[in-house]
Amino acid sequence: MTVRKKTPPKIALALAGGGPLGAIYEVGAMCALEESLDGLDFNQLDHYVGVSAGGFIVAALANGMTPREMCASFIENDGTPSETFDPSWLMEPAYSEFARRGITLPGLALRAAWRVLSGRTSLLRALEDMGPGLPTGIFSNQQVDTQLARLFSQPGRTNDFRELKTKLTLVATNLDSAEAAPFGRPGFDHVPISRAVQASSALPGLFPPVEIDDQYYVDGALKKTMHASVALDDGVDLMICLNPLVPFNATAPQFDRLMQRGMPQEKRKIPRIVDGGLPAVLSQTFRSMIHSRMELGMKHYAHAYPNTDIVWIEPDHRDPELYLANTFSYAQRRHLAEHAYQQTRQMLRSRKTGLSTKLARHGITLKHDVLDDPKRHLCLPQKPPTELGRAIASLQEIMNDLGALVAQPATQALH
Repeated sequence: MTVRKKTPPKIALALAGGGPLGAIYEVGAMCALEESLDGLDFNQLDHYVGVSAGGFIVAALANGMTPREMCASFIENDGTPSETFDPSWLMEPAYSEFARRGITLPGLALRAAWRVLSGRTSLLRALEDMGPGLPTGIFSNQQVDTQLARLFSQPGRTNDFRELKTKLTLVATNLDSAEAAPFGRPGFDHVPISRAVQASSALPGLFPPVEIDDQYYVDGALKKTMHASVALDDGVDLMICLNPLVPFNATAPQFDRLMQRGMPQEKRKIPRIVDGGLPAVLSQTFRSMIHSRMELGMKHYAHAYPNTDIVWIEPDHRDPELYLANTFSYAQRRHLAEHAYQQTRQMLRSRKTGLSTKLARHGITLKHDVLDDPKRHLCLPQKPPTELGRAIASLQEIMNDLGALVAQPATQALH
């Protein structure tokens, strides 16, 4: 009797974008998933799909970097100099774009002034005609390509899609055709991985479009939020999707008060979105728009791919922590990554019955002892000060108090 070997399940991972905040959430969530799921190696999946900030994460995973290694480099900055993420990469002004557009401004301004003064056009129309002289982005993301190329040139890694042991697809949007460009797929696999990440994360208005083969590309989220269908069309048994940005539900009971311990009192509750002013209204609008597309996409996937189990992971809509954080902030990365890590662990606990059944079909089990361990953390708490440090701090407080007492009579004498 011939015993047929069971074919290993085909598993894919798709990560949406969301700026630095999205990447921070995804690193924290991936670390929680990595340690809580037995039978799943996030560096040995069949297909990785990434958009914008998610492209950075999946490119690193496909190159063998574990979620914990990404945490060390991206969150803790504990990696080697060649593997440490520096947020200043994304804050360099787009000098070349300013110069290229600025050269045309005098001519455009003179032409516009002549047309207005001669009565050939209105002032508003003349101002519109000066549009080609305005830069298409404020910051240059060229360092994304440069630094990732250096990261992926390390031994055991590659910056060439064709040399990877697995499938990696990084989706950008062709600016002229508005069509999705799946870098890594046939016809798009000659582009360096680092360049594809740069193109996929070129958010219009913030970064200039990225030129590749005489075509210009911008953020892949313009077409779809996640592009999981790229992997689903190839046929996979299990599709894991992570989406970091969700609208906030201020009318629902706030999410897990214990999770908010240590937050300032004013941040523990958001009575109304409008109380946050224009930034809060715009953030809620943007998140609602992209999330509605995500929901429609997931419903379509469920009907179009009935033989694929889909696990969708995202922040809780009742949790103000990630909503209140600046999407492009990097300063609170340790706190936010820890929050994403703990929130994902709680989500796994709350959905363990349904998830266990779904994952078991693919040889994956939840590690309940890990999930139930309250002492687990992603980022270790900052080391407490030494006795000497505490003594110096106390002395500094005393000196400050003495300085204030001395200054008070002097100030009164002047009056």
